[in-house]
Amino acid sequence: MSQLTPPRLKNDCFALPPGVDWTPVDEALARLRDRLSCVVGQERLTVGDAAGRILAADAGAVRSNPPAPNSAVDGYGIAHASTGDGDQILPLHPGRAAAGAPFEGTVPAGTALRILTGAVLPPGVDTVVLEEDVSTDGDRIAFEGPVKPGSNARKAGEDVEAGQVAVTTGTRLGPPHLALLAATGVSHVTVFMPLRVGVLSTGDELVDPEVTTDPARTYDANRPMLLALAADWGMKAVDLGHVVDDRAALRVRLDEARSRCDVILTSGGASAGDEDHVSALLGETGSRADWRIALKPGRPLALGIWDGVPIFGLPGNPVAALVCTLIFARPAFAALGGEGWRTPHGFLVPAAFEKRK
Repeated sequence: MSQLTPPRLKNDCFALPPGVDWTPVDEALARLRDRLSCVVGQERLTVGDAAGRILAADAGAVRSNPPAPNSAVDGYGIAHASTGDGDQILPLHPGRAAAGAPFEGTVPAGTALRILTGAVLPPGVDTVVLEEDVSTDGDRIAFEGPVKPGSNARKAGEDVEAGQVAVTTGTRLGPPHLALLAATGVSHVTVFMPLRVGVLSTGDELVDPEVTTDPARTYDANRPMLLALAADWGMKAVDLGHVVDDRAALRVRLDEARSRCDVILTSGGASAGDEDHVSALLGETGSRADWRIALKPGRPLALGIWDGVPIFGLPGNPVAALVCTLIFARPAFAALGGEGWRTPHGFLVPAAFEKRK
């Protein structure tokens, strides 16, 4: 019998096993990006019903915002050319301008008009003196000059002009976008249908807490996490349940999911072991595009297409599954759902601890 020699001890689970062609993360992401495009349909909704949806066509302003020059404060409207340096004393013109109740007529040069926030500037007024900077006896006002021309006044179309794009295609509509659309007279928008994200857990070891407390069994942390992520991202989360380590059963479950989902997330079974049926099934059917990706925590990660539906075979470890979802699935979901590829932001921060491995 020949002598059996063990390899040198490394005890480093983070090291990439030698002799394997590992795909760099950036390369795998680039390939994924090149292969994906929008897969969801469109519908037309009222602005009030479009919160959280992705805009499928540019939304143009129906009217300018502001629609007319107006006062940004409570104060007194004047013609700047009628003022100068030092103390200024101007007679008050009869009447006032308020939001929704404009002053009818022209304010004569050298006089001031009482004006409230949001009121349209009448002819003869191009500047507003803040109320707190004015003293008055009811017939006249006094303030200190010089004042800046156009101060405390908003120009028409200062935010967006009529006919201009108010919100661009691919924007996920949040409260500020809805406010801008409403302010510019947009009542309906064309949006993408929500991306349907299927979530499937695999493995004989998985069990519900109500069934057993056996430490040899594992509670499924991935499925609630991934379903919550999809919902939090404004997508339709589809619970595909749990399938045991049986390749035929897995095939049936994936076939059933095709009509219910636009993309599928599986967790577990993505490596090369005896019971890693996700990667094996994708490999057998020629559906696997990438597999050994140099990512830790994260490997193994199987990327593929199941009868036209993109599938992400995530690791079973919850932290690794989360990392893979954030780095690979999130930007892919954006592309599939009409947002366009969205590269996740990364930050280098102090660890605040020391770890040697």
